[in-house]
Amino acid sequence: MIAAPATFDLPACLQALGLRAGAFAIRAVDECASTNSALVDHPPADDGRIHVLLAERQSAGRGRRGRSWMAWPGASLTFSALWRFPTGSPVPAGLSLVAGIAVARALESLAIPGVQLKWPNDVLINGDKVAGILVELIPGRGRTPAAVIGIGINLGLPPDAAIPGHNGITDLASHGQPPSRDALLGRVLAELHDLFATYASAGFPALRGAWMQRNAFADLPVRIEGEGSTVHGRCAGVDDDGALLLDTSGGLQRILSGEVSLRAAP
Repeated sequence: MIAAPATFDLPACLQALGLRAGAFAIRAVDECASTNSALVDHPPADDGRIHVLLAERQSAGRGRRGRSWMAWPGASLTFSALWRFPTGSPVPAGLSLVAGIAVARALESLAIPGVQLKWPNDVLINGDKVAGILVELIPGRGRTPAAVIGIGINLGLPPDAAIPGHNGITDLASHGQPPSRDALLGRVLAELHDLFATYASAGFPALRGAWMQRNAFADLPVRIEGEGSTVHGRCAGVDDDGALLLDTSGGLQRILSGEVSLRAAP
Protein backbone atom coordinates (compact mmCIF):
# COMPACT_ATOMS: atom_id res chain seq x y z
CA MET A 1 0.00 0.00 0.00
CA ILE A 2 1.47 3.33 -1.05
CA ALA A 3 -0.06 6.74 -0.41
CA ALA A 4 1.64 9.59 -2.21
CA PRO A 5 1.35 13.21 -3.25
CA ALA A 6 1.46 13.94 -6.96
CA THR A 7 5.22 14.53 -6.85
CA PHE A 8 5.98 10.94 -5.81
CA ASP A 9 6.76 8.65 -8.76
CA LEU A 10 5.59 5.24 -7.57
CA PRO A 11 6.60 3.26 -10.71
CA ALA A 12 10.20 4.48 -10.50
CA CYS A 13 10.46 3.41 -6.88
CA LEU A 14 8.88 0.02 -7.47
CA GLN A 15 11.09 -0.64 -10.49
CA ALA A 16 14.19 -0.02 -8.39
CA LEU A 17 12.85 -2.34 -5.67
CA GLY A 18 12.10 -5.13 -8.12
CA LEU A 19 10.95 -8.34 -6.43
CA ARG A 20 11.41 -6.70 -3.02
CA ALA A 21 8.53 -4.25 -3.60
CA GLY A 22 6.00 -6.39 -1.74
CA ALA A 23 8.09 -6.21 1.42
CA PHE A 24 7.47 -2.48 1.82
CA ALA A 25 4.60 -0.19 2.77
CA ILE A 26 5.58 3.28 1.57
CA ARG A 27 3.78 6.48 2.47
CA ALA A 28 4.74 9.93 1.19
CA VAL A 29 3.47 13.17 2.71
CA ASP A 30 3.92 16.81 1.78
CA GLU A 31 5.13 17.81 5.24
CA CYS A 32 5.62 16.49 8.75
CA ALA A 33 7.60 17.52 11.82
CA SER A 34 10.02 14.59 11.61
CA THR A 35 9.73 11.28 9.78
CA ASN A 36 11.72 9.58 12.54
CA SER A 37 9.53 11.00 15.29
CA ALA A 38 6.37 10.00 13.43
CA LEU A 39 7.42 6.35 13.24
CA VAL A 40 8.92 6.20 16.73
CA ASP A 41 5.95 7.85 18.45
CA HIS A 42 3.25 6.13 16.41
CA PRO A 43 4.65 2.91 14.94
CA PRO A 44 2.32 1.23 12.44
CA ALA A 45 0.91 -2.16 13.30
CA ASP A 46 3.21 -5.07 12.53
CA ASP A 47 1.85 -6.49 9.27
CA GLY A 48 5.08 -8.16 8.21
CA ARG A 49 6.15 -5.27 5.98
CA ILE A 50 8.80 -2.55 6.34
CA HIS A 51 7.02 0.78 6.79
CA VAL A 52 8.60 3.79 5.10
CA LEU A 53 7.64 7.45 5.52
CA LEU A 54 8.90 9.95 2.94
CA ALA A 55 8.38 13.70 3.44
CA GLU A 56 8.74 16.57 1.01
CA ARG A 57 9.49 18.88 3.95
CA GLN A 58 10.27 18.34 7.64
CA SER A 59 9.59 21.24 9.98
CA ALA A 60 11.58 19.68 12.84
CA GLY A 61 13.91 17.17 11.21
CA ARG A 62 16.41 15.69 13.65
CA GLY A 63 20.03 14.66 13.32
CA ARG A 64 22.43 12.89 15.63
CA ARG A 65 23.24 14.22 19.14
CA GLY A 66 20.19 16.50 19.22
CA ARG A 67 21.05 18.51 16.12
CA SER A 68 18.50 19.70 13.59
CA TRP A 69 18.53 17.98 10.22
CA MET A 70 19.22 20.57 7.54
CA ALA A 71 17.22 20.16 4.32
CA TRP A 72 16.10 22.40 1.51
CA PRO A 73 12.81 22.07 -0.44
CA GLY A 74 13.29 19.97 -3.55
CA ALA A 75 17.00 19.50 -2.80
CA SER A 76 16.99 16.37 -0.63
CA LEU A 77 15.64 12.87 -0.23
CA THR A 78 14.52 12.49 3.39
CA PHE A 79 12.76 9.40 4.70
CA SER A 80 12.58 6.99 7.63
CA ALA A 81 11.99 3.24 7.70
CA LEU A 82 10.68 1.13 10.56
CA TRP A 83 12.55 -2.16 10.64
CA ARG A 84 11.41 -5.05 12.82
CA PHE A 85 13.93 -7.78 13.49
CA PRO A 86 13.36 -11.42 14.49
CA THR A 87 13.52 -12.10 18.20
CA GLY A 88 17.13 -12.66 19.19
CA SER A 89 18.56 -10.50 16.38
CA PRO A 90 21.71 -8.52 17.29
CA VAL A 91 20.05 -5.12 17.59
CA PRO A 92 21.45 -2.48 17.94
CA ALA A 93 25.20 -3.08 17.51
CA GLY A 94 26.49 -1.48 14.33
CA LEU A 95 23.05 -0.72 12.90
CA SER A 96 23.86 2.83 11.74
CA LEU A 97 27.02 1.51 10.08
CA VAL A 98 25.00 -1.08 8.15
CA ALA A 99 22.63 1.66 6.97
CA GLY A 100 25.67 3.64 5.83
CA ILE A 101 26.88 0.70 3.77
CA ALA A 102 23.45 0.49 2.13
CA VAL A 103 23.49 4.16 1.12
CA ALA A 104 27.08 3.85 -0.12
CA ARG A 105 26.25 0.80 -2.24
CA ALA A 106 23.22 2.53 -3.72
CA LEU A 107 25.36 5.51 -4.73
CA GLU A 108 28.10 3.27 -6.10
CA SER A 109 25.52 1.48 -8.24
CA LEU A 110 24.95 4.87 -9.89
CA ALA A 111 28.66 5.05 -10.79
CA ILE A 112 29.34 7.86 -8.32
CA PRO A 113 33.07 7.77 -7.50
CA GLY A 114 34.73 8.50 -4.18
CA VAL A 115 31.95 7.27 -1.85
CA GLN A 116 33.21 6.98 1.74
CA LEU A 117 31.84 6.29 5.22
CA LYS A 118 32.54 8.34 8.34
CA TRP A 119 31.90 6.67 11.69
CA PRO A 120 29.23 6.39 12.86
CA ASN A 121 26.56 7.86 10.60
CA ASP A 122 27.79 9.98 7.68
CA VAL A 123 28.22 9.18 4.01
CA LEU A 124 30.82 11.23 2.16
CA ILE A 125 31.94 11.82 -1.40
CA ASN A 126 35.64 12.63 -1.56
CA GLY A 127 35.55 13.83 2.03
CA ASP A 128 32.41 15.98 1.82
CA LYS A 129 29.14 14.99 3.48
CA VAL A 130 26.38 13.90 1.11
CA ALA A 131 24.12 11.95 3.48
CA GLY A 132 23.37 11.46 7.16
CA ILE A 133 21.74 8.69 9.15
CA LEU A 134 19.85 8.66 12.46
CA VAL A 135 18.94 5.33 14.08
CA GLU A 136 16.50 5.21 17.00
CA LEU A 137 15.43 2.06 18.79
CA ILE A 138 11.86 1.25 19.76
CA PRO A 139 11.88 -0.55 23.13
CA GLY A 140 10.88 -4.20 22.85
CA ARG A 141 8.49 -4.59 25.82
CA GLY A 142 7.81 -8.14 24.75
CA ARG A 143 7.39 -7.19 21.10
CA THR A 144 9.61 -7.77 18.10
CA PRO A 145 12.76 -5.62 18.43
CA ALA A 146 12.53 -2.65 16.09
CA ALA A 147 14.49 0.37 14.96
CA VAL A 148 13.66 3.47 12.94
CA ILE A 149 16.34 4.36 10.41
CA GLY A 150 16.20 7.96 9.18
CA ILE A 151 18.21 8.88 6.08
CA GLY A 152 18.75 12.21 4.37
CA ILE A 153 20.60 12.49 1.05
CA ASN A 154 21.55 15.77 -0.64
CA LEU A 155 20.42 15.75 -4.26
CA GLY A 156 21.01 19.32 -5.46
CA LEU A 157 21.72 21.98 -2.84
CA PRO A 158 21.36 25.75 -3.25
CA PRO A 159 24.68 27.61 -3.62
CA ASP A 160 24.55 29.06 -0.10
CA ALA A 161 23.74 25.77 1.68
CA ALA A 162 25.73 25.14 4.85
CA ILE A 163 25.53 22.66 7.74
CA PRO A 164 26.79 23.82 11.14
CA GLY A 165 29.74 21.72 12.30
CA HIS A 166 30.60 20.46 8.82
CA ASN A 167 33.32 22.16 6.81
CA GLY A 168 32.37 20.45 3.57
CA ILE A 169 29.04 19.32 2.17
CA THR A 170 28.20 18.15 -1.29
CA ASP A 171 25.30 16.82 -3.35
CA LEU A 172 24.76 14.26 -6.06
CA ALA A 173 24.27 16.95 -8.69
CA SER A 174 27.92 17.94 -8.23
CA HIS A 175 29.00 14.45 -9.26
CA GLY A 176 26.99 13.87 -12.40
CA GLN A 177 23.32 13.70 -13.27
CA PRO A 178 21.51 12.56 -10.11
CA PRO A 179 18.77 9.94 -10.39
CA SER A 180 15.20 10.82 -9.64
CA ARG A 181 14.49 10.99 -5.95
CA ASP A 182 12.06 8.13 -6.23
CA ALA A 183 14.42 5.80 -8.10
CA LEU A 184 17.11 6.59 -5.53
CA LEU A 185 14.71 5.77 -2.70
CA GLY A 186 14.05 2.39 -4.29
CA ARG A 187 17.77 1.67 -4.67
CA VAL A 188 18.52 2.55 -1.04
CA LEU A 189 15.59 0.50 0.27
CA ALA A 190 16.67 -2.47 -1.83
CA GLU A 191 20.18 -2.32 -0.36
CA LEU A 192 18.79 -1.94 3.17
CA HIS A 193 16.53 -4.94 2.62
CA ASP A 194 19.39 -7.22 1.57
CA LEU A 195 21.96 -5.98 4.08
CA PHE A 196 19.57 -6.07 7.04
CA ALA A 197 18.69 -9.67 6.16
CA THR A 198 22.38 -10.51 6.50
CA TYR A 199 22.61 -8.42 9.67
CA ALA A 200 19.63 -10.15 11.28
CA SER A 201 21.13 -13.59 10.72
CA ALA A 202 24.85 -12.95 11.24
CA GLY A 203 25.22 -9.58 12.95
CA PHE A 204 27.60 -6.77 12.13
CA PRO A 205 30.71 -9.00 11.90
CA ALA A 206 29.41 -10.26 8.53
CA LEU A 207 29.41 -6.68 7.19
CA ARG A 208 32.38 -5.21 9.02
CA GLY A 209 34.70 -5.70 6.04
CA ALA A 210 32.34 -3.80 3.72
CA TRP A 211 32.38 -0.84 6.09
CA MET A 212 36.17 -0.96 6.51
CA GLN A 213 36.66 -0.86 2.73
CA ARG A 214 34.91 2.52 2.65
CA ASN A 215 36.33 4.00 5.87
CA ALA A 216 37.11 7.65 5.08
CA PHE A 217 39.69 7.91 7.89
CA ALA A 218 41.46 4.55 7.59
CA ASP A 219 44.92 4.82 9.22
CA LEU A 220 44.63 8.61 9.48
CA PRO A 221 45.15 10.71 12.62
CA VAL A 222 41.81 11.73 14.12
CA ARG A 223 40.46 13.29 17.25
CA ILE A 224 37.35 12.19 19.11
CA GLU A 225 35.54 14.95 20.98
CA GLY A 226 33.34 13.55 23.73
CA GLU A 227 31.76 14.89 26.87
CA GLY A 228 34.42 17.29 28.13
CA SER A 229 37.36 15.32 26.75
CA THR A 230 39.27 14.84 23.51
CA VAL A 231 41.15 11.70 22.47
CA HIS A 232 43.75 11.68 19.71
CA GLY A 233 44.95 8.67 17.80
CA ARG A 234 45.07 6.79 14.51
CA CYS A 235 41.82 5.41 13.11
CA ALA A 236 42.14 1.62 13.16
CA GLY A 237 38.65 0.89 11.85
CA VAL A 238 35.76 -0.66 13.76
CA ASP A 239 35.31 -3.83 15.75
CA ASP A 240 32.63 -6.50 15.59
CA ASP A 241 30.03 -4.46 17.47
CA GLY A 242 30.55 -1.29 15.43
CA ALA A 243 32.69 0.57 17.98
CA LEU A 244 35.42 2.79 16.55
CA LEU A 245 38.95 1.54 17.18
CA LEU A 246 41.50 4.22 17.97
CA ASP A 247 45.22 3.46 18.17
CA THR A 248 46.50 5.87 20.84
CA SER A 249 49.75 6.35 22.74
CA GLY A 250 48.13 4.39 25.57
CA GLY A 251 47.06 1.48 23.39
CA LEU A 252 43.98 0.53 21.39
CA GLN A 253 40.78 2.21 22.58
CA ARG A 254 37.16 1.43 21.73
CA ILE A 255 35.02 4.52 21.11
CA LEU A 256 31.27 4.08 21.45
CA SER A 257 30.19 7.70 20.93
CA GLY A 258 31.61 11.10 20.12
CA GLU A 259 32.43 13.42 17.26
CA VAL A 260 35.14 12.36 14.79
CA SER A 261 37.29 15.11 13.28
CA LEU A 262 40.26 14.71 11.00
CA ARG A 263 43.31 16.62 12.21
CA ALA A 264 46.54 17.41 10.42
CA ALA A 265 49.20 14.73 10.72
CA PRO A 266 52.22 15.84 12.80
